[in-house]
Amino acid sequence: MIRHLLTYLSAILLLTSCSTVKNAFQPKQSSTASATVEEKNEVRPEYKRVRTSSSTSTPQSSIFQTKDVASYSSSLELFSLSQFKYAIRLDVPVETIQNKSLYELIDNWWGTPYRLGGTTQKGIDCSAFVQTLMMGVFAMQLPRTAREQKEMASWIPMDDLKEGDLIFFNTRGGVSHVGVYLHNNKFVHASTSGGVMISDLNETYWSRKLLGAGRVLQNSSPKP
Repeated sequence: MIRHLLTYLSAILLLTSCSTVKNAFQPKQSSTASATVEEKNEVRPEYKRVRTSSSTSTPQSSIFQTKDVASYSSSLELFSLSQFKYAIRLDVPVETIQNKSLYELIDNWWGTPYRLGGTTQKGIDCSAFVQTLMMGVFAMQLPRTAREQKEMASWIPMDDLKEGDLIFFNTRGGVSHVGVYLHNNKFVHASTSGGVMISDLNETYWSRKLLGAGRVLQNSSPKP
């Protein structure tokens, strides 16, 4: 996770420094006429070379050109801050976070306290949160309780999990807790201890309480 965090911080720093790099190649303005003539006749450098080693003869493969930097910056701008934030939380490459509506909904509900029987941002329980997420992101109407949601889902092996699958747990007898799978063994749910949050299936508590997973979506495409 630290590796991804450093990568994304470097990316953001790169974006903010692009204008600085660009300005560095602009000719300085002079108040004298002679300086103006010299600037007009000056051949402006097309590339910015950045050494990646201490060697005095740097091979072509070890330098970045201005055009390359600009292209990389443009690709980074395709991703929102929310995508970067959840890529860090899930410890995955930002390109993995494609379903923007899913993570925007999670962000909007993040930290909502748990309340048994609750259905609003003043308090919500696990099955109501799953019901809200599946309708808001995938236009999929689910039953109200975790047990009913399990009955509606097609049981799948844990090594076939995809974003949008349901994860079921036995926390107080039978099917008593449910969440929605994201990536990298992480799932989002309304926890009794922390409200709406993301947890890891490898955590001791959840691995012991895990019953299995079910799929209610034919695919994980968001609603239009």
